[in-house]
Amino acid sequence: MDFSFSPKVQELRAKLQAFMDEHVIPNDHLHHQQLAEASDRWQPVPITEALKPKAREAGLWNLFLPASSHGAGLTNLEYAPLAEIMGRIPWSSEVFNCSAPDTGNMETIERYGTEEHKARWLKPLLAGEIRSCFAMTEPDVASSDATNIQTRIERQGDHYVINGRKWWSSGAGDPRCAIFIVMGKTDPDNPDKHRQQSMILVPRDTRGLTIKRMLPVFGFDDAPHGHAELVFDNVRVPAENILLGEGRGFEIAQGRLGPGRIHHCMRAIGLAERALEMMCKRSLERRPFGKPLADQGVIIDRIARARIMIDQARLLTLHAAWRMDTVGNKEARADIAQIKVTAGEMACQVVDWAIQAHGAAGVTEDFALAYMFKIARTLRIVDGPDEVHRFQLGRMELNKYRPPRNSQAGAAA
Repeated sequence: MDFSFSPKVQELRAKLQAFMDEHVIPNDHLHHQQLAEASDRWQPVPITEALKPKAREAGLWNLFLPASSHGAGLTNLEYAPLAEIMGRIPWSSEVFNCSAPDTGNMETIERYGTEEHKARWLKPLLAGEIRSCFAMTEPDVASSDATNIQTRIERQGDHYVINGRKWWSSGAGDPRCAIFIVMGKTDPDNPDKHRQQSMILVPRDTRGLTIKRMLPVFGFDDAPHGHAELVFDNVRVPAENILLGEGRGFEIAQGRLGPGRIHHCMRAIGLAERALEMMCKRSLERRPFGKPLADQGVIIDRIARARIMIDQARLLTLHAAWRMDTVGNKEARADIAQIKVTAGEMACQVVDWAIQAHGAAGVTEDFALAYMFKIARTLRIVDGPDEVHRFQLGRMELNKYRPPRNSQAGAAA
């Protein structure tokens, strides 16, 4: 188990950090200003678009795709430290064509799509010409248990017809969003509840697909990316748009969500590092009661605890990435569950302490902390709430000590 960076990764880290220092961090305020002053907040932000050709020219494009000729060919473990660097500035991932949900959608189409799917959708996504949406969660059911999903995908001749509602559908608000990956039930009566679902590609301009509303998160609209509530009303798409075949939706979801959780967690670690940095600088600058805030024991304690928590989360995430690379997503599911819970809780706590150190200023938009807290707190729900991951993890741990089924049957006899 060696987490040292290869020469290739060291070079990419140095190039990425230099790009962030020169082009992204100095333009963070400009990005927020352009977004705030835009007459239509859902249009692409000019500074983001201006930096994309520079990132591509620098060889910092599509870094996320593992074992692929289209990207940098990095493993999950190799990509993880790059995701952390991008995570410090939330909008920066798009500059490098490494932002969700496009990353997961591109991986999905590359792994499970046909050559026609790849030519029509993957190629322009890789080029950054279009964006995409992932539609899985539904408002009318407890979607933490994805077997509850009710959206119907019914075969009618050479087409599938889709009916249902989705929400928290990431990416739908972007006007460049051209393709939706939709999960629904093709075989609701299948006794195997994990074979009832399928995933299908739905072009944005398909009749019957409507964006009902964009959903704010803690008061932030998340433009120009956003999360939508969608209505599918007799949406008809060609049968060849099905991914991998009927009943393979859960299989695809597991392949898609594993790497995505590594990305989420490492970006959260980058976010927490930035929050800790802000907390340290603020505590050295502010002088309540005649001495620096940094001299207060409670602040010193929180800074120390934040450092420990961030490093623990990083090591746990790197270990999960290593496990995914060596034994596969299925065998590493316990490791993935651990980081999903740990990273979100850690980022929430560190950002909260940073807000407290900033006082009233911490909850304004003068600093990025309120938005950072929104990201960290939301992470504890997206891709499955903490409680679900803990439940699965606890069951897996108990199963190590349960007697084999054959021995139970023998004892009963």
